[in-house]
Amino acid sequence: MEETGPAEPTKRTLRGEFLAVRSRLTRDDAQKAAAVLADRASELPELAGARTVAAYVSVGSEPGTRALLDVLHARGTRVLLPVLLADNDLDWAAYEGEGSLARVQHPGKMALLEPSGARLGPDAVVAADAVLLPGLAVDERGMRLGRGGGSYDRVLARLGRAGADPALVVLLYDTEVVAHVPQEAHDKPVHAVVTPSGVRRFR
Repeated sequence: MEETGPAEPTKRTLRGEFLAVRSRLTRDDAQKAAAVLADRASELPELAGARTVAAYVSVGSEPGTRALLDVLHARGTRVLLPVLLADNDLDWAAYEGEGSLARVQHPGKMALLEPSGARLGPDAVVAADAVLLPGLAVDERGMRLGRGGGSYDRVLARLGRAGADPALVVLLYDTEVVAHVPQEAHDKPVHAVVTPSGVRRFR
């Protein structure tokens, strides 16, 4: 489900700008940021106290999640990771450590690392106490700018229909917390953003 509406051209422009900045990050800078993010995020009460966390495996120059996934898994937290479906919706499977990930090439998209275990169904996410959302930016209201594929719009809608209210958390670089991002009717604010310099809560 692609995002649509009058704000879409502005969102598309912003996505290009944030992705361009990320593309200039050195591998070393990205790895250092990932280590700091893992430390900060793992101490976040919303994640530290969660029995089940729905997360994702970072790719390319995204703020790194791999170290955080391992911290949560080692702690005994049940970690669910997404499996991209043909219609851009997400199925889920449990993370069982680094060896449980497989590289999957989806037609027309970048290769993703996905869990190789048993599929739990799209509704498995409603059991999560916290959901780690990918994003390109978040503003002072907690509104998130996603990549535009609509996968996480479906996740958030599914949570809403189920009456689930997990903590919604985004990992970003410091420059990606901005004054304003365009908002559409289906957009929902996150509860917290974690950057290398600290944590900011919105509710």
